[in-house]
Amino acid sequence: MNRILSIFIVCTLLYSSAHAQQRTDMEARKLSMALYAISNLYVDKTDEKKLVEDAIVGMLEKLDPHSDYSDPEETKELTEPLDSNFDGIGIQFNMLTDTLYVIQVISGGPSEKVGLMAGDRIIMVDDSLIAGVKMKTSDIMKRLKGPKGTEVRVKVKRGISTELLEFKIIRGKIPVYSLDAAYMADATTGYIRLNRFAASSHEEFNKALVKLRQQGMKHLILDLQGNGGGYLHVACALADEFLGKDRLIVYTKGNRQPREEADATEKGGFENGRLVIMVDEASASASEIVSGAVQDWDRGVILGRRTFGKGLVQKPIPMPDGSMIRLTVARYYTPSGRYIQKPYKNGQAKEYNRDLIERYNRGELMNADSIHFPDSLKFSTLLNKRTVYGGGGIMPDIFIPFDSTRYTDYHRKVAGMGIVNRVAMNYLDKNRKELGKKYPAFKTYKAKFEVTDEILQELQKLATDEKIEFNEEQYNRSKPLISLQLKALIARDLFDMNEYFQTINDDNESLKEALRIINDEAAYRKVLRKSR
Repeated sequence: MNRILSIFIVCTLLYSSAHAQQRTDMEARKLSMALYAISNLYVDKTDEKKLVEDAIVGMLEKLDPHSDYSDPEETKELTEPLDSNFDGIGIQFNMLTDTLYVIQVISGGPSEKVGLMAGDRIIMVDDSLIAGVKMKTSDIMKRLKGPKGTEVRVKVKRGISTELLEFKIIRGKIPVYSLDAAYMADATTGYIRLNRFAASSHEEFNKALVKLRQQGMKHLILDLQGNGGGYLHVACALADEFLGKDRLIVYTKGNRQPREEADATEKGGFENGRLVIMVDEASASASEIVSGAVQDWDRGVILGRRTFGKGLVQKPIPMPDGSMIRLTVARYYTPSGRYIQKPYKNGQAKEYNRDLIERYNRGELMNADSIHFPDSLKFSTLLNKRTVYGGGGIMPDIFIPFDSTRYTDYHRKVAGMGIVNRVAMNYLDKNRKELGKKYPAFKTYKAKFEVTDEILQELQKLATDEKIEFNEEQYNRSKPLISLQLKALIARDLFDMNEYFQTINDDNESLKEALRIINDEAAYRKVLRKSR
């Protein structure tokens, strides 16, 4: 009897599978016939490429918010930031008043070798004028990028000199870094900030750990604020550094995807020592995998605001022409079984994308009490049995409200229109040599440099020139923030991005609380033991 039942089940499954394949083939033929008919019989000339792309986009729009399509050019632009390198000239730049300002010259890169400097303004690329002509940033990047070994000529304005300097640069492989900063926040606490989970992130992280240990690090603050994710396997590798062998990091499963687990391997680089991970509403996907695993195993304290809530796994499907479909094939779950994806309805991407605005309007970013989870979303951590929640991001152990008091309309305009950046650039143009002599080391700069009233008056003047109405009450509220941003931008250009974050983090409330909790062992242990 059991044998007959088994045969019946197998036959039923085979029939169902064959029937499903038959239905799929029929729909594919229908789509192919429609395209053939339109291409060969329609009254006017058609663009078959666009028709096919629109059909693909239309199908994907009926699915979840994260399944999407990109054309060949978009695909290259999307994947490049996650790759470990690309071909180019090796600069970071800002576009201000239709002029390309060099922010940083990458160490060892082609531009550094020929003498390009931070603060230079690129006026021409080969025979094309790029300054003052409202050229798109993407078009400028196309001119600067190119195959390794090819030559590009640039003409540069330096400082207050009117003479243009010409450089011939041979393009080369340029590293793409995902680690913004790594420094000692105090005598025993290291701080590492990752902006995404790229191909090189795990290696960058481990190098930073070694460097900080040499400087006396015992405890670690990992800053994932604003980190929108990246490669799943890189997130697993990073979480592995914090967890003991064989501990589950994450598992995925889908309708046609069997359960797959990622477990911690041999001894990680930071399995001991106090750990705080900083997150916010823009921390997503890979960031949530790391923070979810650390929280579920009671390994460290999660601090900040509820994360984005992206728990869907996309499989990249390359097309013959270089375009790509990223199709959601599975969901991911934290070790305790939490599904982190926030609610969505298929085909309603606009509503889904308004979620962060709705969170702000509900007051969630300012008050943890405005967040409510049903009992069905309650889970327990695996060691200390603390209550944690699924169904919509990672809820931190310690909530830090968003401080909106200094983000006035006046500040939004002067920052959004690039005026804060322009003031910093103008100041550096006039004072770079003097600043270099006065502050040869960052420690001296951070302790002694002050943004003067003269610098702030220039900001007010530029804002007025841009038709931004001066509001004294708003200006006074935002003045400390504007001054700090100016000081940080000047530090970035004089030194590096690491020094930018050391400066701007003076105003980071999450970091202040992270340092407080990490230096109070009793308070740290209490957070990890209490039942929420």
